[in-house]
This record gives sequence, C-alpha cells and structure tokens, in this order.
Amino acid sequence: MVYVYLADGFEEVEALTIVDVLRRAGVAVQTVSIMKDLIVTGAHDVPVIADMLFEDTANENCRMMVLPGGGPGTQRLLGHAGLRAALTAFAGEGGKIAAICAAPMVLAQAGLLDGKKATIFDGMEGELPKGSYKKANVVADGDIITSRGPGTAMAFAFRLVEALVGADAAKGVAAKMLCG
Repeated sequence: MVYVYLADGFEEVEALTIVDVLRRAGVAVQTVSIMKDLIVTGAHDVPVIADMLFEDTANENCRMMVLPGGGPGTQRLLGHAGLRAALTAFAGEGGKIAAICAAPMVLAQAGLLDGKKATIFDGMEGELPKGSYKKANVVADGDIITSRGPGTAMAFAFRLVEALVGADAAKGVAAKMLCG
C-alpha cells in the first residue's frame, strides 16, 4: 500500500497525478486525510474525498509514504506530530518516502534528508540541510525521492512507479499515457 497524505491547501496536480499514475501501474494507493474530515480542500479550492483518516492507517502494510506540496498543505503536514512520528519510524525501518514541491521541507525538519541529496520548490533551497540541494526535476537518494513542483509531478510519479514496480512498468505506463 502507498499512502498519499492530504491536508487542506495541498497542491491538487501533485497529489492526484501521483495517485492516478500509481494506480495505472497497478499499485495500491490510498489517500489519507490528516484533517478531522475525509473531505480535504486543495490549494485551488478543489475538494477531494480522501480514502481514510490518518488515524486509520496501518503502516505495517505500507510500501511508500508520499507527501504532495502546496504551501498551506505543507505547513499543515509539518505541524502534524503523528505524521512526523510515522515518517521517522517508517524511514528507520528502511521504508520508501517521497515528497514534492514544498513538502521536502517536512522531511528535512524531521532529519530524514541529513546526508541525502534532495530537491525542493524553487526559492526554498534554504529549507534543506546544507549541501543536500540538487537542482533537478526529480532526485532519488536511497529510499527518499523528491521533486520540485506541479510541473514535475508526472516525472515524479513515473519515478515512484519505477521505485515500486520497476523501470519497465514505469516506461509502459508512460507510453500508454503518451508521455514517452
């Protein structure tokens, strides 16, 4: 199972592209609201009904945790103590974690990017640990994958497919979507 965490103010293109592409690749994905309700409103006022609430997640079945960006959404992700603890524990067990746009800041503040290369939304490079920033659309370092923003969401999603089910699957989905 892949969990994509949503908070009010999330970037719709990033979150929904990830869910769509992973499901096309046959990966089980659940959207998780960290809010008190299943209805989560994106940064551009698009309401989305999450599959479950944070309290209902079962991380022992999790293959990857994914954080979409969006300024207000990222701030809410950053302030959620339960999510931060879950990310830290999951990373400690060697779990795969991915974040896009402003959300790599959440990983950085949890110490998960220490000694890792990562990327983040342009202008936010100072939020990453010194020496870790790499200007690229998608950066993978071990079990951490990061990306820059809405315009890189598709490439990011294909990289997640590659990490979960292999390069051939990622290329196959991309070809069917006329992306490569």
